[in-house]
Amino acid sequence: MYGRATPEANSARRLGPSAAPGGTIRGSRLGEDRRVKVAALAGGVGAGKFLRGLVQVVPGEDVTAIVNTGDDIAVHELHVAPDVDSVTYWLAGVADRDRGWGREGETFRATEELRVMEAEGAWFGLGDLDLATHLFRTTRLAAGEPLSVATDDLRRRFGVAARILPMSDDPVTTRVDAVDDNGAMLDLHFQEYWVLRGARDEVKAVRYMGAERAAPAPGVLDAIEGADAILICPSNPVASIGPILAVPGIRDAVVARRSRVAGVSPIVGGAPLRGMADRLLPAVGVEVSAAGVAGHYAGLLGGWAIDEVDRELAPRIEAMGIRVGVTDTIMSSDEAAGSVARAALDLALAG
Repeated sequence: MYGRATPEANSARRLGPSAAPGGTIRGSRLGEDRRVKVAALAGGVGAGKFLRGLVQVVPGEDVTAIVNTGDDIAVHELHVAPDVDSVTYWLAGVADRDRGWGREGETFRATEELRVMEAEGAWFGLGDLDLATHLFRTTRLAAGEPLSVATDDLRRRFGVAARILPMSDDPVTTRVDAVDDNGAMLDLHFQEYWVLRGARDEVKAVRYMGAERAAPAPGVLDAIEGADAILICPSNPVASIGPILAVPGIRDAVVARRSRVAGVSPIVGGAPLRGMADRLLPAVGVEVSAAGVAGHYAGLLGGWAIDEVDRELAPRIEAMGIRVGVTDTIMSSDEAAGSVARAALDLALAG
């Protein structure tokens, strides 16, 4: 673990991957034993898994997750923050690993009853344990607390050492312009597109409504500016990372640290491991491939980790001036996620 002087950790650093500028991972350059501060742009299940691995490599208290809130939604007058909650649950070790989202051991009796009553919003499946999180958050917001304060209180109550920051305390909403099977134009909240309608509509454009008026949440810019490494989690580039970068000041802060920025491709073998990135990327003009997403992040990335199956794309990405690491990026366990996190961190620290 970075920052802990154990023989195992030092051996892992000597044997672990690192990257030469413009090249692929070869050997380790991390011989020093020092604390490493990490800021991670995060959203969704991929981020939850990755961060769960990252805190095996870096002490949790040295990690700041900057999380997407563009898909936050009001359900039954409760403030629901899906990405913030996914990150919190994964880091707390209480996430449902099979479903990917929500709490393990979850039940849905309240939602089932609401559906019997044909209540508005019952299409959104809130678990019974999950309701406690939303009730707590909504009560704190109604009392005048900003989202960042309520989020910090929740992560402490869940015993999470890593800092979790919403990208902004201001409302930003991801909207999807789409066309249904009958050719009708639709203006949908992201959750309506994804959950209510099952991503069945053809996406024409994605907008981050309110982003231009938003400000980064307290601590966000400081975390990026003070980090030894900035990591872009293997999250949906359009639905999860896009809203974060749309908040004024955040993209510029990341660009200023480009040499220490690395990410993990959420696309493996030309397809997302889960989710609907393959439907959203073409709508913003991005090829659905590890190289396509690297190009989408051009100007931000110093390093990019791709899966073994995409090894042939490495020269194309290197031609963009990005260091490339080729590794197994499938996070099938916490141990596998830790290996992916270490590869990404080594890429960032090689800058």
